[in-house]
Amino acid sequence: MASDIRSKQIHPPLNSHQQFKSMPWTKSVRVLVADSNGLIAVEKPAGILSHPNRKSDQGKGLLNLPYDSEQQAYIQTGGENGDLKPIYLLNRLDSATSGILLLSAYPKTREAALEAFEKRKVTKIYKALVFGVAKPKGRGAVWKDRLQVIQSGKSVRANTGSGKSAETELVSAQPIPGSPITSLLELKPITGRTHQLRVQCVKRRLPIVGDRTYGDFQKNKLIARTKGIKRLCLHSSETSLEYVLDGKSFRFRAVSETPF
Repeated sequence: MASDIRSKQIHPPLNSHQQFKSMPWTKSVRVLVADSNGLIAVEKPAGILSHPNRKSDQGKGLLNLPYDSEQQAYIQTGGENGDLKPIYLLNRLDSATSGILLLSAYPKTREAALEAFEKRKVTKIYKALVFGVAKPKGRGAVWKDRLQVIQSGKSVRANTGSGKSAETELVSAQPIPGSPITSLLELKPITGRTHQLRVQCVKRRLPIVGDRTYGDFQKNKLIARTKGIKRLCLHSSETSLEYVLDGKSFRFRAVSETPF
C-alpha cells in the first residue's frame, strides 16, 4: 500500500481553516488553528488514539480515514482522479492524554516542522493535576532523570535510574485545597521520552490524578467517588514552533483550554 501511495503522492491545495475543519475528524476532535502552509493543530480528547495501531482501532483515531504507518499519515482520497492525499501526523499523545496534536497536509511543511522538532525549536506546555503539593523551591526548576519505559504486552514498567536522559521544567505549581490535596502543575518538557511527565511526577511523589499505570490507585478511587474525576489529568495545553519553509521563517502557536 505504501509504495502505491507514494507513487501518486501530491500535496493537497493550501486549504483554509474552514476546509480543514470539514475533514472527517473523529467525535470531539476539533481544529484549533491551521496556517497557509498546511500546518494544522487539533485538540484531541482523552480516549482518542493519535493513530490506529490495528484494524480493530479504526474509528478510534483522529480521523475516520485509513492510516499508513510507514508514512505516518492518514490517507484521504480526493479529486476526480481519486488521488491519495496523505495527512501527516507530526507528534503523538497517549490515548489517555488530551490536548494538542500537529498534522501537515503538505510534505514540504511536514519536513520543515520535523526539522523544527529535531532542532528543539518546538515548545510544549502541559497541565497536570497531581496529588500532593510541589515544594516551593521546585518551581521553575528543571527535573532531570534517566528514564527507561519497558512495555511487554499490556504490562508497562519504568526504571528511573537507567535509560535516556529525561528533562522537564516545572514552570508553576498551584495548590488546590480539599481532600485529597491536589496541585495544578504547568510543565514544559525539554526532552520527549515515553511517559516522561507521568513517571517524573510520580518519582517526586506527585502522581498524576487518574493515572492507572503509575499513579496512586487508592486516591484515584477516592477522587473518582468524591469529585467524579476518572480520567488521566494530563493535558497538552500549548504548542508553539518556528519553522523555515522555502527560505522563509514562520511562527505557529496553538492553545487549548485545560478540561479539568
